[in-house]
Amino acid sequence: MLNQQTIEQLHALKLTGMLDALVQQREQPQTHDLAFEERLALLLDREVPQRENRRLARLLKAAKLRINAGVEDIDYRHPRGLEKSRMAELASCDWIRQSHNLCLTGSTGCGKTWLACALGNQACRQGLSVRYLRLPTLFEQLRIAHGDGSYPRLMNQLLKMELLILDDWGIQKVTAVQRQDLMEVIEDRHGRRSTLIASQLPTEHWHDYIGEATLADAILDRLLHGAHRLTLRGESMRKLTAKLTDRDRSE
Repeated sequence: MLNQQTIEQLHALKLTGMLDALVQQREQPQTHDLAFEERLALLLDREVPQRENRRLARLLKAAKLRINAGVEDIDYRHPRGLEKSRMAELASCDWIRQSHNLCLTGSTGCGKTWLACALGNQACRQGLSVRYLRLPTLFEQLRIAHGDGSYPRLMNQLLKMELLILDDWGIQKVTAVQRQDLMEVIEDRHGRRSTLIASQLPTEHWHDYIGEATLADAILDRLLHGAHRLTLRGESMRKLTAKLTDRDRSE
């Protein structure tokens, strides 16, 4: 039997992987002849992946990705302007570590949200903190934060995210207050953290979308300068999926 104090200490240190492996070793006599270093290595081999899995689970929970998507499932069969070499580069997440931005544009239904979430998922797998937000949701959170005094805390939380995904950019008009809030978010992150924008508006229309020329210039200069850009083309993936489903049913 394992010493109860040892069990409690392993639990207190959250070394549950090592505890499970230690229990398993006690039940497998063949491991008793191994050297101390070999048995310790077996314990670590169990603990490390469990710890990584727990961290990934925490990161994914905090990211609140809209879709459970993975870069390994990207569909290259349809001509959307996706190149495997380009996607491999983005999937490396080096652009996030270098605090670069990514602008993902394309028509409705072409897979922008799916791809943004896939890249967010990939970043979490590499231990990077991610937060997914629809831009209207961000504006609403900022409005509430102004009212209840939590604005500085919310801004600090956003700044801590190594990748901030802002989806549905450009689907509603921006008020003067929202424009100023957007400027503060982008300014805080400029050169320090990465922001991924997903929008059905081409980037050349973003200036008109933001409105007031001076702030629009400032926001876009920080957001677009040196940013990676990916434009999706082709027919709606929703329509293509529906066609394939209908075909399967008819066969």
